Amino acid sequence: MASPVQPAATMAAFARMAKGQVRYYSAPLDMAIPASKKQYIPSSGTYPKGFLVSGTHVGVKASNTKFPDLALISSETPCSAAAVFTTNKFQAAPVQVSRKTLQERQGQGIRSIVINSGCANAVTGKGGLEDAANMGSTVDGCNGLSDPSTIVMSTGVIGQRLPISKILDKIPTAHKNLASSHDAWLTTARAICTTDTFPKLLSRTFTLPSSPGRTYSLAGMAKGAGMIHPNMATLLGVLCTDAPIETPALQSLLKHAISRSFNSISIDGDTSTNDTLAILANGAAGGAPINSANSDDYAAMQEILTSFSQSLSQLVVRDGEGATKFVTVRVQNSPHYESAQLIASTIARSPLVKTALYGRDANWGRILCAIGYTQGVAPGVVIPERTSVSFKPVDGSPILKLLVNGEPEQVDEDRASVILQNEDLEIVVDLGGGEKGEQGLGGEDAMYWFCDFSHEYVTINGDYRT
Repeated sequence: MASPVQPAATMAAFARMAKGQVRYYSAPLDMAIPASKKQYIPSSGTYPKGFLVSGTHVGVKASNTKFPDLALISSETPCSAAAVFTTNKFQAAPVQVSRKTLQERQGQGIRSIVINSGCANAVTGKGGLEDAANMGSTVDGCNGLSDPSTIVMSTGVIGQRLPISKILDKIPTAHKNLASSHDAWLTTARAICTTDTFPKLLSRTFTLPSSPGRTYSLAGMAKGAGMIHPNMATLLGVLCTDAPIETPALQSLLKHAISRSFNSISIDGDTSTNDTLAILANGAAGGAPINSANSDDYAAMQEILTSFSQSLSQLVVRDGEGATKFVTVRVQNSPHYESAQLIASTIARSPLVKTALYGRDANWGRILCAIGYTQGVAPGVVIPERTSVSFKPVDGSPILKLLVNGEPEQVDEDRASVILQNEDLEIVVDLGGGEKGEQGLGGEDAMYWFCDFSHEYVTINGDYRT
């Protein structure tokens, strides 16, 4: 017969269990922003002309009694629009409705984007499609429009219907509260968050070669902390600019930017049913329209939009569920960009690499394994005798060489431990040029951004619904 458990032992066991449930890196229950994340929140911004935004409390989830969970972004004039969507076969109702709207309008005349958090409206059948369409048409009605002119997004739990009446009732309030201030943009960015610990918002001004004296603005917000991996990376994003960009050029610019930003990040290797990133360009700042990929303005805009998208997407990685590290992996000297990106992607989603980094273990063998089993790499790209792996500290100190031309280095474990204590780290993989010739002459580089796997990630996702 088993002996009774002593009270002291019971209390000790309970204390250990409770300690294991404390969330150190995820969003506090009161939605307070962790001190370590406040540095990523802008205190001011310069936002594109003609755009108005609002964040409104609906209570999509019954437990949300006060925080904004309905975002509305509107332009005072019709916009050119482009978007990229999830490749998941179970595509959420808002994805299907928004894609149809963009196709029917050929990316022209879009006025608004409406987003709810708290429920993904995914795998919800015909009723879900009707709910998404009703969200869009209600916004259109507020704008005095009868034709579908609104992109719809949703994020949250899959397989549950929206409390659609509550949402539709609050859309007029959201429209009435539209504003252009920094506080309005920040509140709107917060309204699309789920497990995010901070709102992700950026803005930037720029000029174009054809109008050097004219100032344009670009603003963007994104949400995502888990289920992040291309293609797309649960992620939603909105970009707005007052530059005059015609639809075909806008779609091309967005595709290039996303391939090197939101499709070059990974948190856990999962791709959601709802992933959507859309851009609106209303031309409110004037100037010559960008309508050709051969123009100087197009080339400048491509660089601006790609750089901006990279900065915004990196905020998603920094907010990875349970993440303690922000890791850049650079694969260089590849004869092909596509092969370099495949290798970087494989390293970024390797659970063994991610857990080693969390444990501050310089286990470079796991990186090498990921390089070696990467699928789809062109022949001759990976040659063991030419492959090198290093850790590059963020403080500018010399790199720590782990493998040089296929030969292992004598690793200074103490220095490796110091490097891995930092929040930021860069892993450099040099392929030595592959089949193009001598080492170092490959020329093509690819970058990926990812985070580590911690105990916290399991805690967050183990009780996501409960």
